[in-house]
Amino acid sequence: MVVLENGLSTLLNAKLAGSGVETVVLAHGFGGDQTVWNKILPLLSQYFRVLVFDWCFSGAVKEQEGLFDPVKHSSYEGFACDLIALLDELDLGSTVFVGHSMSGMIGCIASVKRPDLFKRLMLLGASPRYLNTDGYEGGFGTAQIDQIISSIESDYHRWATNFASLVVDPRDAPSVEMFAKCLRRMRLEVALPLARTVFLCDHREVLEKVTTPCTIIQTTNDIIVPNSVAHYMHDKIQGKSMVEMIEANGHFPQLTAHHQLLDVLGGILGFECD
Repeated sequence: MVVLENGLSTLLNAKLAGSGVETVVLAHGFGGDQTVWNKILPLLSQYFRVLVFDWCFSGAVKEQEGLFDPVKHSSYEGFACDLIALLDELDLGSTVFVGHSMSGMIGCIASVKRPDLFKRLMLLGASPRYLNTDGYEGGFGTAQIDQIISSIESDYHRWATNFASLVVDPRDAPSVEMFAKCLRRMRLEVALPLARTVFLCDHREVLEKVTTPCTIIQTTNDIIVPNSVAHYMHDKIQGKSMVEMIEANGHFPQLTAHHQLLDVLGGILGFECD
């Protein structure tokens, strides 16, 4: 694995593994870091050049305070600009972008701005809106989201531990604890505004602008994203899209159902799993 030592790529702990012709970009979601991909990275790097990095909000980023801008990053637009800048800095184009959770929609926004950078979007547990509204099931009512924000504000570390046990399949205790540790590394001053940005976002209008081919990957039992959201995205995305369901619990198949996830990725990208 090559550790990059220039500009934004250094600040975001960007690393390139493998030496394939095509480049796969793995982007983690809220509270995580690049280690959430550790179970699928070895196989992917046998077939592709793979980029992993930590978003500016991640506790794994040393310069978190200077990189995370509460104004710029109060919407996914700011993160999309960071993604574009990172890919441009590394001279990467026509990539396969695998975006987990919030990163799925960030990838969609970036693809609208710079379609040349993306060959395919793999949207893993992604959602354009988490709040229920007329004719749309996002998964959360207003009171539930208010409770999440209140719990983060009052006792972030306790909330992080509880949240990890809800979103990661509890039958995989090491993965639950791994994600809980990632969450607890994020500073409250970052976690609180970011939680508001994520849980109160509404990027449904972006979907009809997405022309890059998309694969929407969803577990059958995800407490964060109802299955109906995957089909909603499929219906609204302008370009060619398909939905792939993984028979698994939780919001993190890359941690708790990685063999099934690799099977899906292999079927789409044309590689064989051992």
